[in-house]
Amino acid sequence: MNKRHAITLLISAAAFVAFTTACKDPAKDVPAAEVTPAEQIDPIAAAGEGAHGAEAAAADNVAAADSQAAGSQPAAEHEGYAITPENSSIEFTGSKVTGSHDGGFRVFSGTLTTGAAVTDARANVEIQMSSVFADVDRLTGHLQTGDFFDVETFPTSTFTINSITEGGEGDATHTVTGNLTLHGVAAAITFPATVAQTDTAFTANAEFSINRRSFGINYDGRADDLIRDNVVLRLRLNIPLD
Repeated sequence: MNKRHAITLLISAAAFVAFTTACKDPAKDVPAAEVTPAEQIDPIAAAGEGAHGAEAAAADNVAAADSQAAGSQPAAEHEGYAITPENSSIEFTGSKVTGSHDGGFRVFSGTLTTGAAVTDARANVEIQMSSVFADVDRLTGHLQTGDFFDVETFPTSTFTINSITEGGEGDATHTVTGNLTLHGVAAAITFPATVAQTDTAFTANAEFSINRRSFGINYDGRADDLIRDNVVLRLRLNIPLD
């Protein structure tokens, strides 16, 4: 083998390693959320839903959970623990044929209610979709368009936790079920999470994937660099209770 041939082989091998590494799908490394889509909701209603609508939904979910505990005394609840970007984070990773991008949301707000046990907790969060960011400025702008989140039509998204049950997939301590409204589509989602509650803090950490097409986000990307359907979500809460 001559020197030129050897160099060519080394370059080819390096290119292959780089390509296969870039092609790795991050969604395969995390559990997939169970998604049960609901009917398409009206964009105008979604835009006007606001924090009050999300809070009302959370209150309804708490009442429903209490009513299901037939004959039992519901745990006392403590209200008004704020969920903010200062104590929580909402991040994501999307990928395509040649690589992946990280991002998240800078502006969101919500309320956590707690009881005697972790499983008594309920929460609601409203996300301002125009606060989306990515690790590339040009992608940040693209995510705001109709190809992805369409933030002019759907300025907010909401998530309400309906239940937290003991036991979860992998190393998770619990399973969380809630209602997610994203891109004008409402769906119930279930995913594993590590949740804990002490006298001073409520914490929750979850990393899972959802299929973006379940929420009507169908942009394919370039023909030679297709975007994968599954997106990794990372949720982090560390809410002070004192």
